[in-house]
Amino acid sequence: MTTLGLLDGRPISRAALYHRLTALRSGPRATALPQTGSSEDRQLTRWVAQVLLTEALCEAVAAERKLPVVSDGPVHLDHQAAVELGSITAAAFEGSPAVRAVYESVTADTEPSPTDIAHYRAMTTRAQVTRWRLALPDGELEADPDTLPLALTEALRTAPEGEWVTVGPWKAALLATTTPLEEDDPTPALRDAARRAAFVRWLDRERAQRLMLVEGLEHPGDPAQPDNHHRH
Repeated sequence: MTTLGLLDGRPISRAALYHRLTALRSGPRATALPQTGSSEDRQLTRWVAQVLLTEALCEAVAAERKLPVVSDGPVHLDHQAAVELGSITAAAFEGSPAVRAVYESVTADTEPSPTDIAHYRAMTTRAQVTRWRLALPDGELEADPDTLPLALTEALRTAPEGEWVTVGPWKAALLATTTPLEEDDPTPALRDAARRAAFVRWLDRERAQRLMLVEGLEHPGDPAQPDNHHRH
């Protein structure tokens, strides 16, 4: 078979798949790849095919939308971004400037909702705790004042900063009072996550409407294909 798949009913040559697999098998990570002809190798072939189809789809969309596609070399996503996009889309995003251009176009107006931001803050914001940096006879210590002996805490509160106080067996000087830094604005990180989620939804719809897979190059997660070992 010479067809990688169909895009809008038009066949895509399988040659790119052979080239991509050859590059992988001759590359620096070749020893980590599955044995040729094994079930895992067929799954790798399916995975690479899906990456190439995703790239082809986005190249078509970029042309339709007249998007600027800048060949600026591959990029590298962080772990969270790669997980949120999924391995196939992440690989296509990293390697294809057309995928990145379409991503920017599709998600340009995506913003986290006020509810999402408020929920994130509620789940992650911690109560601010005052910390004291103390001088002790044998060194310095940072501590929550509520964890110190009450009499020592009260004496330190009223003493000038840096002045030694002695209360019973305890001797200390309050050097500085600190509070946690103000929480960073979560909006940029939430926006990035929302954009990735929006792109995945858009891409799933476009794949379903415009791509047709061929036998042997089904999605590696398709439970109906024979090499999927996670069928129930």
